Amino acid sequence: MPTTRRVGTDKSKTRALILDRAEALLLAKGYAAISYRTLGAEAGVTGALVQYYFPTFDDLFVALVRDRSERSLRRLEEGLGSDRPLRAIWNYANNKDAAALTAELVAIANHRKKLRAEIAEAGEKARALALAAVSRTAKNYEFLGEPVSSDVLVFLITSTPRMVVMEQSTGMTTSLPETIEFFERFLDRVEPLDDED
Repeated sequence: MPTTRRVGTDKSKTRALILDRAEALLLAKGYAAISYRTLGAEAGVTGALVQYYFPTFDDLFVALVRDRSERSLRRLEEGLGSDRPLRAIWNYANNKDAAALTAELVAIANHRKKLRAEIAEAGEKARALALAAVSRTAKNYEFLGEPVSSDVLVFLITSTPRMVVMEQSTGMTTSLPETIEFFERFLDRVEPLDDED
């Protein structure tokens, strides 16, 4: 009878530290730098202990997506409680570290089906929250002089900052500041800030 392998608890401080170090390594050096040994060294533990918590790299990357998406979704939900949901979505999508981490994880997911499914699920949850909040405001938005649906607007406001981050990471600069300024002017028009903000 096969035995099931023990795995460290999800609430462990060591596990949380390993995930933090995995994120830092991904952002600093990319996924090629991830190994049990290097991750253990970064976290101040042995590679064997990293493998105890994450028996496979799929386990590690899926845990990282789940942990980071839960954090991001909580922040997004808090922001969406305001009367400016588009600004909350813009701020959520404009998190440069989160966008860079997502880009790195998507690159890994090209070769790992389980991770791809996890990223899609997290993205769908965020999109559903954003759409529900924008739909509640019941505004008739216009974009470039034409009526625009909540679906299209949410997609544009979430994807644009992420694309800017991805292009900046390659060294591109052409058209990026102008694009960000365009969207910020759009937000100023449809969800103006108070003088106190």
